Amino acid sequence: MSRKTFALIAGTIAFFSLTTFALSEVEKKKGFDLYSQVELFSYVLTTVRSEYVEEKTPKDLIYGALDGMLASLDPHSQFLKPEDYIELKTETQGKFGGIGIEITTRDGLLTIITPIEDTPAWKAGLKPGDKIVKINNELTRDVTLSQAVKKLRGNPGTKVTLTVLREDEMKIHEFTMIREIIHIQDVKDVHIIEDHIGYIRLTEFREDSFKEFEKALQELKSKGADSLVLDLRNNPGGLLSVAINVAEIFLPEGQMIVSTKGRQEAQNLFNKSTNKNTDYLSWPIVVLINEGSASGSEIVAGALKDDKRAVIVGEKSFGKGSVQSVIPLPDGSGLRLTTAKYYTPSGICIHGIGIIPDIVVERKDPPEEKKADEKEKNIEKVFEEIETNKESEIKPENTLSEKDVKLLKHDKEDNQLQSAVNVIKGIKTYKNFSLTQGVLDVSPREPIQPETK
Repeated sequence: MSRKTFALIAGTIAFFSLTTFALSEVEKKKGFDLYSQVELFSYVLTTVRSEYVEEKTPKDLIYGALDGMLASLDPHSQFLKPEDYIELKTETQGKFGGIGIEITTRDGLLTIITPIEDTPAWKAGLKPGDKIVKINNELTRDVTLSQAVKKLRGNPGTKVTLTVLREDEMKIHEFTMIREIIHIQDVKDVHIIEDHIGYIRLTEFREDSFKEFEKALQELKSKGADSLVLDLRNNPGGLLSVAINVAEIFLPEGQMIVSTKGRQEAQNLFNKSTNKNTDYLSWPIVVLINEGSASGSEIVAGALKDDKRAVIVGEKSFGKGSVQSVIPLPDGSGLRLTTAKYYTPSGICIHGIGIIPDIVVERKDPPEEKKADEKEKNIEKVFEEIETNKESEIKPENTLSEKDVKLLKHDKEDNQLQSAVNVIKGIKTYKNFSLTQGVLDVSPREPIQPETK
């Protein structure tokens, strides 16, 4: 045995021996002998090091052991090699290379939480809930999340092919995409829908998301908005602190947002609103969610629902209610470790369950026009008044831009969004009759299910 290997094993045993000594009384009561298990680990390490057909470095063996240890815990915990740790930090800053999907492991299969909008995955037609069974013709059985991410990412311009099982159809689909640099714009489509109803689509919770979100709210307010549709559909989450900031801007000081519970006392946290800004506290709000809404978006939706601050419209969310902490290690690697589960203000853990909307509205895709020229005629008919205004020499700032035209068309074709608009109109009518301490209580007690015909 080399001196280097011996020193590594001795150091490992010494570390765990000290840990065992410190925890021995507690662990013995549980019938668990940590030291004997460390002895087993060191024996296997020594045997592999000396007998395996190919020579492996101590670093390879230890990294492999750590990788397996974290993978055995849950789908969201993982050991991060230095390069993986750097990638994770890059992701939270909103720029990375790949095809643009958020993935997890569900029922032992790689599962798409959501494709990120305007990315190759989105354009190809991948959907939340798709099960990835092959990546570049290689089966994904027993592939960890970190291994899958490595396979999915690559140099811009290169191809990647995914074979997915779409369970609602029970069909296999194959998608070939060209990798791109993924630039994530978290706040999108900020505009007034109608009747002073503002609209913001929030696609993820990253470092700068809250600043952009706050700026979008101010923009809407300056344009006369007095209510909001917050679209969290296909928002896979992100940073917990950012999700809390987004929720509390609509909640008065002292209102509960989310609590987390773990094994350590420090992980049992109760996050309450510290908001002293009253600008948006009286705004009627509808939050749109679907099966691609997860983690941070479920925190926001759950808080606003339980605190009777918003009506939730759409479809049941994904159901990721666990909190991951990123712990840096001395050699530049890191741990992404599930340390707690979060609970909505009413004490509900939605992990594996999801947020159930107050008003369930299934998404209906708009019918495709048969001919392009018919489509052009329909658009011209809808915006006939705009053309009339132009002839009447209305000032340019009072006419709709090409972007506004597209957004207006999108609004009319989105049945879930139209349902949200109708709810807000109803709230505004109701608001004239009943206000409670400046915060509108409009959330139904029980979910309203869609009508079946």
